[in-house]
Amino acid sequence: MSGTVIIHPGTISGRVAAPASKSVAQRAFAAAMLASGTSYIYLNSWCADTLAVLDGVEQMGVEVTRTDDGVVLNSRHGLQLPKTVQFGESGLATRMFTPLLACFNQPVTITGRGSLLQRSMSFFDEVLPQLEVDFSSDHGHLPFRLKGPLVPHFITVDGSASSQYLTGLLMAMAYNAKEDAMLKVNNLKSKPYIDLTLEVMRAFGIRVSHEDYVTFWLHGPQQYQPTHFRVEGDWSGAAFLLVAGAINGGVRVSNLNFDSAQADQAITMALQKAGAVMHWDEGDLIIQQDQLLAFDFDATDCPDLFPPLAALAACCAGISRLKGVHRLANKESDRGVTICMELQKLGVLVRIEGDEMLVTGGVSIAGGVILNSHNDHRIAMMNAVLGTVAKQAVTITDAEAVSKSYPGFYDDLQQLHITIENQ
Repeated sequence: MSGTVIIHPGTISGRVAAPASKSVAQRAFAAAMLASGTSYIYLNSWCADTLAVLDGVEQMGVEVTRTDDGVVLNSRHGLQLPKTVQFGESGLATRMFTPLLACFNQPVTITGRGSLLQRSMSFFDEVLPQLEVDFSSDHGHLPFRLKGPLVPHFITVDGSASSQYLTGLLMAMAYNAKEDAMLKVNNLKSKPYIDLTLEVMRAFGIRVSHEDYVTFWLHGPQQYQPTHFRVEGDWSGAAFLLVAGAINGGVRVSNLNFDSAQADQAITMALQKAGAVMHWDEGDLIIQQDQLLAFDFDATDCPDLFPPLAALAACCAGISRLKGVHRLANKESDRGVTICMELQKLGVLVRIEGDEMLVTGGVSIAGGVILNSHNDHRIAMMNAVLGTVAKQAVTITDAEAVSKSYPGFYDDLQQLHITIENQ
């Protein structure tokens, strides 16, 4: 799809497969890089973020071979850090790989592109020097300059900004730990993402235990082991498909893991609260449109759900309250602001009160307007989902932003019988 698309209203119906989870894939690529040997990673789709990580891993000397059903990563010959590495616009990859690259006794500069250059990551300025890493940044922003090796010590860190920092620290400390090490975390947000990290680490042979997500024990020395690993479907992307089905017909989504540790599986709880009808059938999640009522939902631990939740709330009669707005500022856009901006164009009453977003739903979605993604993949998908139920077609500019996480999104909407024009 080009930079501008027109979404025509229509009824959702059919079956699609959820794309591969970029959160899982990026963690698996990192673990395979650290494992001496050949790992086979299976996944059904690619996006800009996973490709950026794969390119970065290849720059570090890992042999990368794409296959019909995934990728083979061979790190048997050891890692060689380039002078400069970047992971596109992926916040997760940058936060995860910064401690990992600090494991080695080689200087490296880490940079990025686009909105990532504006995101503050001052966490590393305080934490990495405590682990004997020579580190500097541009006042908490990229580029980072560092030289290891990282030496695990008992340290206490603040986990309120993002669990992605902790993901990188856990993976790096486990790699360099010569003996048992301990890490204490205060105010950890998005705990399910840490479950996801620990699950991937276990698959590659690394054991970490914790007490209430506060104290983490890394049992050293351990080595990452090459393995065969299948990347499950992405609940973050599937959330938009499920909301589309709930507000406008129905949909059957395959390639989702019922027992997933992904935080955004919580979309099923929100849909249940709103009154959506859904059930599992032969591994597929089926959802049907029904009368939807306003709901309250705390998205603090799953902030990426805010855009699909806002789209859902716009179609639920009454005032829905979405908690966790403070987690939205440091994304591809300031999502609290951009969600409100785009919903208001569609005639939806929405406002922010403290840490809550209040959405008055159940009214007709206006349509006939120009919406903008703000170069934010999840805002683009929110706009498209609401376009399917609008009174008139909607135009979305910067629509190609979906390539960051779900490049096949518009194709899947068309497969669900939505007419989309490419301008």
